[in-house]
Amino acid sequence: MRQIDHFIAGQFTAGTTGKSFEKRSPLDNTAIARIAEGGRAEVDAAVAAARAALDGEWGRMPTAARVDLLYAVADGITRRFDDFVEAEMADTGQPAHVMEHVFIPRGAANFKVFADVVKNVPTEAFRMDTTDGKGALNYAIRAPKGVIGVISPWNAPFLLMTWKVGPALACGNTVVVKPSEETPNTAALLGEVMNAVGIPEGVYNVVNGFGPESAGEYITRHPGIDAITFTGETRTGTAIMKAAAEGTRDVSFEMGGKNAGIVFADCDFDAAVEGIFRSAFLNTGQVCLGTERVYVERPIFDRFVAALKAKAEAVRFGRPRDSGADYGPLISREHQQKVLSYYRRAVEEGATVVTGGGIPELADDLVEGNWVQPTIWTGLSETATVVREEIFGPCCHIRPFDGEDEVVALANDTDYGLATTIWTTNLTRAHRMAERVDVGITWINSWFLRDLRTAFGGSKQSGIGREGGVHSLEFYTELRNVCVKL
Repeated sequence: MRQIDHFIAGQFTAGTTGKSFEKRSPLDNTAIARIAEGGRAEVDAAVAAARAALDGEWGRMPTAARVDLLYAVADGITRRFDDFVEAEMADTGQPAHVMEHVFIPRGAANFKVFADVVKNVPTEAFRMDTTDGKGALNYAIRAPKGVIGVISPWNAPFLLMTWKVGPALACGNTVVVKPSEETPNTAALLGEVMNAVGIPEGVYNVVNGFGPESAGEYITRHPGIDAITFTGETRTGTAIMKAAAEGTRDVSFEMGGKNAGIVFADCDFDAAVEGIFRSAFLNTGQVCLGTERVYVERPIFDRFVAALKAKAEAVRFGRPRDSGADYGPLISREHQQKVLSYYRRAVEEGATVVTGGGIPELADDLVEGNWVQPTIWTGLSETATVVREEIFGPCCHIRPFDGEDEVVALANDTDYGLATTIWTTNLTRAHRMAERVDVGITWINSWFLRDLRTAFGGSKQSGIGREGGVHSLEFYTELRNVCVKL
């Protein structure tokens, strides 16, 4: 088995706790790696290294030199593209094409995009009058916020970790990263790239472990952490926010969602079916932006359900590089059992199972893996458990609607407010609906189409703050005003 250690002050280390845990393949549950588990001592060392880098070479580095290094990181990821793809596939079991065309390229892009933002986004300046008539000039400068604690999830581990590390480093901060215990590979591999391109030691640190009474809790409670950025479930975000209150640290959270997809009868039907299929089932439904509630205008409801059923039943299960395989497992046995419990609950509450609802038939070498069928339900009320609670699996409930007011009320009837996807060829309606659905991001006739310069985040229990473009700068820097008497 591969040994995955912490990365602290530019060195890989097993730490001092003596603790470790196994990483098992989602494909067949065989043990594939042993990961060092960090405790207080490892977090202390990582924070100290990050602080030393902030006070040293990295903190004194001109913006242009820092930008050049981040471009070098992106190029280093590209040079080792196959290694990152293989590492991410080993951790998640997802198909090669998802890694090669979405997750790993986006991970590299996160460094270049935010390097460009830091280089090109100006700050404010104001000329003011004074009583002596000479005037004064006010201008703003951006200072790094400090040592950033980065808590990243397992569903798109490299993309979502670099989505935070990229802008944090671009702004001159240093980071202590805790990747999910389920997906430690690419965070470790990025440490090798950092060293190879000359990022000063201590700028990027990784401590592996779990949440409570482990690396995650120690990072979020550490007084040397100046701000915390987190992507994950809402319950964990609440716990982190309580920890961040000690010392009044800033937080940026992207949390859960129970996202609605809205399909009008005037849509491009084939495009809408394909779009909802992707939003419900990509990455085996393990996408925070995914669609678990689908509302279809009544005239095309039956046709739409039948078309989505056909696509769901055509998926091909297999290992990431198996010929023809396009569908992977869930991340862990624990998560598989959670999703299957929702499948059972849907039936208990009266759902019509259009397709799926269990474990697929598999080749002998995959039967011990964390597989579930893509599943579609109809016939449930809006109070049903699987309509109210985030499942984070490959499933959706489809309900007909008859008008805009009705579907807006249905879409907004949730504690969450992360994303929606709306399918219509009526441009006026599209703009009208985008204003009325209470979410952080609305896609019209598309899904998961991201310009990294735009604001990203959720409302209600889906998050706090915004990431992307200048909005990331607002979190990862402190604006200082300088007033010069002329």
